[in-house]
Parts: sequence; structure tokens; C-alpha cells
Amino acid sequence: MPLPAIHPFKNRILQCVTAALVVTALAGCSTTKDKMTTGSVPKLTKPVEAMDANELHAMTERVGQAYEKNPRDPVNGVNYANLLRMAGRDAQALAVMQQVAISNPKDRNVLAAYGKAQAAAGQFQQALDTIGRAQTPDRPDWRLISAQGAILDQMGKPSDARARYRDALDIMPNEPSVLSNLGMSYVLTGDLRTAETYLKQAASQPGADSRVRQNLALAVGLQGRFPEAEEIARRELAPQQADANVAYLRSMLSQQNSWQKLAAKDSAPASNTN
Repeated sequence: MPLPAIHPFKNRILQCVTAALVVTALAGCSTTKDKMTTGSVPKLTKPVEAMDANELHAMTERVGQAYEKNPRDPVNGVNYANLLRMAGRDAQALAVMQQVAISNPKDRNVLAAYGKAQAAAGQFQQALDTIGRAQTPDRPDWRLISAQGAILDQMGKPSDARARYRDALDIMPNEPSVLSNLGMSYVLTGDLRTAETYLKQAASQPGADSRVRQNLALAVGLQGRFPEAEEIARRELAPQQADANVAYLRSMLSQQNSWQKLAAKDSAPASNTN
């Protein structure tokens, strides 16, 4: 049975849920040792999600050239796929990871990135299977468990997703990225108070970054507390980044009313025309 269509506003929230996976689903779980010469792998100057459009384009071109020279290299392949995904080129990112996975079928980092690319392309069950192959039962990686949760949320299975997030938290208590994903899972089902509780907990952790605070701002704003939401979105950021966060928040909230109307329409009983 095909999955139901996702309204653009809800789809953007799903992107918030999975945004943290760009880094956390991959960081620290690579088993690959770079065998190339020093300097042959372009280093990212900053986290992918923190790049502006010009930086993203320039880095994508640079890493893409390195990938073309050696499409079997897992480091370049994963970086290139991540950059392509951030640029909205999901189909190309999936094609890149398919090639890299063929050359590196047992690399956990590659498999995790491949699963992420599959999820971005809507291949949710395949993504779960791929990430499952990357996992080691005797030493489970909380990042991969959280990644499974994010995919399950995209599949419309919030109970299963939240169970995965809690499994990840059992391994890594108070991890802000997992708490944030758990909170956003409740945003998706409209339980904004519970969402805010988890997101506040996430934002209070030492390792929380601006993405976590942006998710908290969204949950607060969806409850109509707009000044508070904007204050959270600006917190601890340079003016330019703060303005960008507020603009993003306003863009999200501007779609709230249309999403609510669609939800009401979907839940209304069909009229009897017989």
C-alpha cells in the first residue's frame, strides 16, 4: 500500500527531524581508514548544514571533482552525497552512494550514508534495511538507531520511531540530537506540549547546537508564542545567522494555517451523495 502524500509544511518538519542526521548519523561510526595521500581528500571548511548557498555550491564542485577522480573512495563519496542532498539533488546523491556502497559493502559509514540517501529518495524500507546492515548488535551505535527512528517517522510510524529514539537514549543519555528528534516526532503528531518538553531538554544540554534551538523555536511558535519563538531562534548566534534562523522560522509558521486547514479537511467525514 502506498504511503499517504505528505503536505509541504509537514514535509518541511520531517526535514527538521532528519537534518541532524547529516552529521550525527555518520560521525564516529566510520571503520574506513583513508589510504589516499595527504591532501587528496578535500576537507569541509564547516559543517554542511551551516554553509550558505555559495559555499555549498563551491564545496560541492570541489568534492565532486575529487569524487570523479576516484569514485571508489568512501570519504569523498559520503561527503559528495551529503553535499548533493543539502543542495536538493537527492537522486544524484543516491546514485553516488550506490556506487560507493558497491565498492565498500562492509563500511559502516558508507552503509549509513547510503541508507540516508535512500530515505531522502523515499526508499524508506530499503533505508531501514541498509542501516540495519551497518549496525553491530554486540556494540550498537546510537547514531544509527536514531537514524532508524527518523526514517520510521517519515514512514508515519511514530510509536516505532519513538521506541528507537529511546533505545538510542539508553545508550547515550541526554544526547541533544536524539532528544531533538524525539521532540520533533511529537510535533509531527500535533502534541506540541510534549514536543516542547523534549526540545527544551535537548536545548539545555551542553552539546546542543543551533539546529536544536531552531526546532524548539518552531514548537513554541506553533503554539502561538511568536515573540518567544523568535528570541529562541536568535539565541547565541551572530546577527546574520540569527536573521536567517528567524526568516526560516517565519517561513515555517506562515504555512501552519494552510496545513491545519488541510488536516481538518482530511479528517472531515465525506458527504453522502448516494
